[in-house]
Order: sequence, then structure tokens, then C-alpha cells
Amino acid sequence: MDGPTGAQRQRDLESDAAARPDRAPVLTRYQDVRAASLRLTAALTPEDAQIQSMPDASPTKWHLAHTTWFFETFILQPLSGPYRPFDPAFSYLFNSYYDAAGPRHGRTERGLITRPTLSEVLAYRAHVDGAMAALIEGALEGVWEKAEPLVALGLHHEQQHQELILMDIKHAFSCNPLEPVFRAQTLEPAGAASALGWIAYEGGLRRIGHEGEAFAFDNEGPRHRVWLEPFALADRPATAGEALDFIADGGYTRPELWLSDGWAAVQRHGWTAPLYWREDKGAWSMFTLSGRRPIDPAEPVCHLSFYEADAFARWSGARLPTEAEWEVAAEDAVAGGGFVDEGRLHPAPAGWALGQPRQVLGEVWEWTASPYRPYPGFKPAEGAVGEYNGKFMSGQMVLRGGACVTPSDHIRPTYRNFFPPDARWAFSGVRLARDA
Repeated sequence: MDGPTGAQRQRDLESDAAARPDRAPVLTRYQDVRAASLRLTAALTPEDAQIQSMPDASPTKWHLAHTTWFFETFILQPLSGPYRPFDPAFSYLFNSYYDAAGPRHGRTERGLITRPTLSEVLAYRAHVDGAMAALIEGALEGVWEKAEPLVALGLHHEQQHQELILMDIKHAFSCNPLEPVFRAQTLEPAGAASALGWIAYEGGLRRIGHEGEAFAFDNEGPRHRVWLEPFALADRPATAGEALDFIADGGYTRPELWLSDGWAAVQRHGWTAPLYWREDKGAWSMFTLSGRRPIDPAEPVCHLSFYEADAFARWSGARLPTEAEWEVAAEDAVAGGGFVDEGRLHPAPAGWALGQPRQVLGEVWEWTASPYRPYPGFKPAEGAVGEYNGKFMSGQMVLRGGACVTPSDHIRPTYRNFFPPDARWAFSGVRLARDA
């Protein structure tokens, strides 16, 4: 049987193009997110972008390349027939943990990758961005049906790495005796902290988890029922001043306050205060992305591990909320906090909006008492992208709410972040809970 004529193929293409929905918003969002990564890192030198200060952190250059690798590996190579990789070696250098995508360079050795240079990585980004624009604008509907959800995933993946860039460069700069400034800004002390209030919530059968057509990561669903006993949640995050009181009361020297593994971590690492804090002749200061500054007692305490958050809660006569309690409380909360969009890059003190939870979203990620486990009915996606979240559902604790280094359009009440319980370089704090 003869195939379609050239004229017929052209009519089919024109018909397909006429049937496509407007993809301009998708392209605009793609370009906005990608440009945000470049704006965020524009002031870094090639030497800054090369540094890897600890095994859990990655160089800025690697983040910029890895997020590009994601689009190339999961969208362009399988779905864009004429696409040619920028450099085949990059598939090995910039894979993170996707075993199904092939072998990869060791995580602890990312700082040794002096070549490709930063300028070559930026050229790699431009190469992939051009191909992605062509795919978004020109892919046939059958291809676009497969590509569209991967584009959304890739953009949220890049926003996660924008936050990681700030976490990692802060840690790297803190290791430099000169304590470099990432972004110069003046953070004025707020004065006295607002009083801590408590908001009571009824127990009963509730539903948590994502549902609907808006984007969410696979670990946020399925939506399901949970049973809650009555509880109360603090109306703001714990403050640096309250953490100073914990320190003054011997909080880091009292084993009865700590989980066994937490107390072992205190002894092993020599913890005496949150990460980036320092005492000099009785005066406390902290290292920030705008340099070292005196501690503001009114601002949310930041850079706590789960173990420290749990010990602080016990010292306070309270506990950490479960992630179900946190999400139920966040459902109707309207008092948000600051995000990276605002440019502050450091947690801000809570305002005086009594009667509702303050800073539920933004400022600091809030540790919960919940281990990172799959929800009932969870099924990872097929293929390599199924490794995105599901393979880490062991040995991690859940954090909720976002931070001052999180993009505001990346967060939602159902978002489940997760880190090992001894991790401290995330912008992590604590909101207290107690039984009603």
C-alpha cells in the first residue's frame, strides 16, 4: 500500500498545528525558570562555582549542568528525533542518582570536575535551551503529550536545585576564613519577638495529600484519610532567641533531652549551637549569605537538624508535629512568609497576626516527627524518572513549608521535603506542637 503523499503529509502537519493549544505559557515559564538559575549565580566566579565543601553538597557548576542534563536525558534524547547531544560525556558527568539512566561520576568527587569549564557548562545550557524551545513550540501532539509532564517536572526539579545552590554555596563560603559575601544586604534587627501563641485543632478523620490537575511531585499523593487526635500548633516558628535560651539552659549537654542517635550525633560532631552560629566573648553571631552578623533573637531559628529540633521541642515541653497535623493546619493558613523571590535570603521575624498560623509557608522548612515513607497506594512513575523520590523513602525525616531560599511558585501545603535526621545545611527550623 502506498504511503501518504507529500501534500497529504503537509496537510496533516498543518491540521495538527491548528489543533495544538497555545504553548506560549509553557515556553515562557521554561525560559523564566532557566533564567532565574543564571541570575542567581551571576555574581559567582568560576572558582566559586567549582567548590564542593562536603560530600552532601555539590558545586554550583554541577547544579547548572545537572539540571540541563535532566531536560536533555528525559525529554530531548527520547522525544526529539533530530536532537544531537552537546557532549556525550556529559551523560556520565552530570547524572545524579538515576541508575536506569546509566553509570555516573561519584557524588563525592563532583568538585574534581574542573573540565568542562563554567563557560562550557553555560554553552551547554544554551544548546539545550534552544532545542527545548523548538520542541515546546513544534512537537506534534503525540510527542507533546509525553513531553509536557516531563517539562513541568524538569522545571520544578530546577527550582529545587536553585535552593540547593544557595544551601551549598553558603556552606562553602562558611568554610572560607574570609567568610565571603554572596549578596550584600543589610538585615536590620526586628526588636522583640512576637509572643508565641497556640492554635487548637479538632481531631477526627481528615484527608491529606495532593489531588487535582496542578503540578505536584509523586510523593505528595495519593490523597488519603488519616485519623488525628486533637492537637495544638504554635502560631509561629521557634525563634533564635528561644534557641539561645535552650543553649543557656545546657540544652546541648543534657542527654535526657535527646534521642539516642541524636545524642550520639552531638558527641560525634561536637554540636554546641545551630550550624553557622559562633560565640565570641559572650556575643553570638551567625554566618549568612550576606556575611556574618549578630543574631537577631526575633527571627526564626535556622539550620537545625531533626535531632536538634526534637531536643528543643522536648526542652520546650512540647513535641514536633506529625506531617498530617502540619498539613491540616496549613490548609487554611493565609499568613505566609518570605521566599527567594523577595531577595532577602535569610529568615525574617514573624509579624503580629495573632489567631492564625504565621509563616507556615516560607522563611524556614519545618521538621516534622514523620519519617519519609510512601502514602497508601503510592506508585512511582515508570522508567528512570520513577527514581526521583521513591528510592529515598528510608532513613529520612519529612520537612514542610518551604524557606526563604525557596521559589514562591514551587511550594504548596502538600509539598514533602526530606533530609537525613542529622542534616543541618538546609534552611530548616521548627514549629512546636502539643496534644490538645
